[in-house]
Amino acid sequence: MPASRKQASRAPVTHSSERLLRALVAVSLALAPATLPGLATAQGIDQELKDLVPDAAVADPEGWAKSTPPAGSSPSSSAGVQPPPGQPGELDPGSPLANLPGLSVAWPDADPDKPEGATTSPALASLPPDPDVAQALADEQARPQLEVVPAGEEIRVAPHLTLVFPANLATFPEREAFLDRFRALSTLRTLASDNDTIAQIAARARVDKDLLDRLLRVYGYYDAIVLQTVGGSAADGATSKRSEDGIAVRFDVAPGDRFRFGTIDLGNLAAAGPDAPALRESVGIKPGDPLDNDRIVAGRDKLDVDLGETGYAFAEIGAPELLVDHKRLEGDLAIPVEPRGKYNFGHIVSQNPRFLSSHHLEDIARFEPGDLYRRTGQEDLKRAILATGLVSSVTVTPREVAPPPAPGQPGEVVLDVAVIPGPLRTVAGLAGYESGEGLRLEASWEHRNFFPSEGMLRVRGVAGTNEQLLGTTVRWNNFHGRDQVFTLDLTGNTVDRESYNARTVGFSATFEKLTTLTFQKPWVWSLGLEVLATAERESVVAGQAVPRTTYYIAALPARGAFDYSDNLLDPTRGWRTALRVSPEYSKEQGGPTVTYARVQADASAYQPVTGGVVLAERVRVGSIQGAGLESIAPSRRFYAGGGGSVRGFGYQAIGPRDSAGDPSGGRSLVEFSLEARVDTGLLGGAVQLVPFIDAGTVSESATPTLDGMRYGAGLGLRYKTDFGPLRLDIGTPLNRRAGDGRITVSVALGQAF
Repeated sequence: MPASRKQASRAPVTHSSERLLRALVAVSLALAPATLPGLATAQGIDQELKDLVPDAAVADPEGWAKSTPPAGSSPSSSAGVQPPPGQPGELDPGSPLANLPGLSVAWPDADPDKPEGATTSPALASLPPDPDVAQALADEQARPQLEVVPAGEEIRVAPHLTLVFPANLATFPEREAFLDRFRALSTLRTLASDNDTIAQIAARARVDKDLLDRLLRVYGYYDAIVLQTVGGSAADGATSKRSEDGIAVRFDVAPGDRFRFGTIDLGNLAAAGPDAPALRESVGIKPGDPLDNDRIVAGRDKLDVDLGETGYAFAEIGAPELLVDHKRLEGDLAIPVEPRGKYNFGHIVSQNPRFLSSHHLEDIARFEPGDLYRRTGQEDLKRAILATGLVSSVTVTPREVAPPPAPGQPGEVVLDVAVIPGPLRTVAGLAGYESGEGLRLEASWEHRNFFPSEGMLRVRGVAGTNEQLLGTTVRWNNFHGRDQVFTLDLTGNTVDRESYNARTVGFSATFEKLTTLTFQKPWVWSLGLEVLATAERESVVAGQAVPRTTYYIAALPARGAFDYSDNLLDPTRGWRTALRVSPEYSKEQGGPTVTYARVQADASAYQPVTGGVVLAERVRVGSIQGAGLESIAPSRRFYAGGGGSVRGFGYQAIGPRDSAGDPSGGRSLVEFSLEARVDTGLLGGAVQLVPFIDAGTVSESATPTLDGMRYGAGLGLRYKTDFGPLRLDIGTPLNRRAGDGRITVSVALGQAF
């Protein structure tokens, strides 16, 4: 049995595999007793492995291994190893397989008459050609083929990029606009020189070729041909030169025929009734016009605007579709349009009436109920609500309340307004300094909707070198109309200046029509009422305080202004004028009662001179008519000097002086200012240098005069911010008097004028 098992195990093994196995086993047996004698003794050798080893290998392993013939030798030289009885020594791959036990299905026999590899599947009948595909192929073959792009005009777009167009400009009149677009979008133009490899240029050339194809279609050239050449190797038969700056790319552009608009389908626009013809004209495209995709976009947008401005609150316009017919050289345009009825404005409905009432929102709106619906009116209302500063977001939605009775006749929509309130309370601080005025610190607290709607309450205080103040202000913004403000102000303050000392309690009410940063209006005006009681004295003489005089004053100030400048806080061109007139009644305690009028006129102009330089000029003239100087409270007189007047001089330091050498004020005023605002380019253009020269005088006469004119000059610095420029001015008097300082400094927000 062991011998039988040994022969049976070896029978399926080829002679080369058998020899390799014998060699490995022999070497293992030869080394095992020497290296692991204990292990061999302890575990023994597997009996199956023993049965596989020939007796010659066991007796003399090394000799047996040497006598084994190498691979590829004749099987007959295998050291007498013979196949088992009854089994073939070599297997023929082409011999038939024996029947498998239990398999009764006969093996398929190959047809001896068929060629090798032939199948028995029946031949499939050919399908008839698709008529659409056949027609498309026929049309393509019938089209005139451009064998070679004719010689044209070369335009070098970049050092390594050239475009070639037909020499006759009439064949492509849009060439300049086409080139501008291509330059802005080309990827080859932005390729850095250090990335000048054939792979990168070839990839970008493919992108630019697609770009050229798309741009040609934009202008209606749907049969255009663009031939591309990269690196001097002509593509599609073109030729090119290698650029001195690297690998050259050339595009030969043959625009071909320009397509034209065919039919123009505007959907259901006819439902607009009498408005339909005008709305159709607003598209601006007619059949037969040169095809231009820009005109399609512009026409759709114009139609959308005109629908929204002529009462169609719910109009819908779909995406344009263009069907190009190469046989007709035309494109049929379809723009889905649904007017969905015409409407008038109804009322405005607030979703949060305790915060912003519907009545207040109607005051803000620039339309009245019954006006034709306009989308711009709806958007303007939304911007106005955001401009209040009371909300963080707002939505305005039209809602139908009365359908249109007939096409072209308006129904009615109301506007539903939903807001999300924003932060309403603010604590603020302000610090400033000016020569002659000293340090000034101001703090305030406010609630911007303390008295809905838009009724602000502010409490503020001032602590300064020469001024202390406590005040309360109530201010209603958009008071019965857009940008109209009604203000009530109650203050108590003390002022200690070289010209006078005053303790004042005052009340004022003002109604004004304002301009704003978001909507700068040319005309503004204000009317007011002012009532105050003030105890004042002019100066201190020989160390002794002059007794105070109490005045009771009532005034009706009015102001009108026209602003033709380009910016409210930082104008660069234009001009402004303003006139202020204040009739006043003054009762001196223990003295006479007088009436007089304070009149002040201002004008300024702004002119750009060269790049980055703006020349600004200002003039101010004032007069008090109707009372003598001694009858007018010191705080109501004219003074000059300081950062907003004549820089280089102290605050209110210009004009007549009393016996103590302190300014006493006057009844007339004249001021001039000239400055150049020079952009430096520093910090991204935020810094300006401003050399200036100012002049001014104050007279005791009611008639303005140039006598006693004082001049100041200096240099200013401006730092521009989103809320206006920060201003620093350093000036010096050119004709100072005794007691005038040599240098003045002022810091404030905004330009000097």
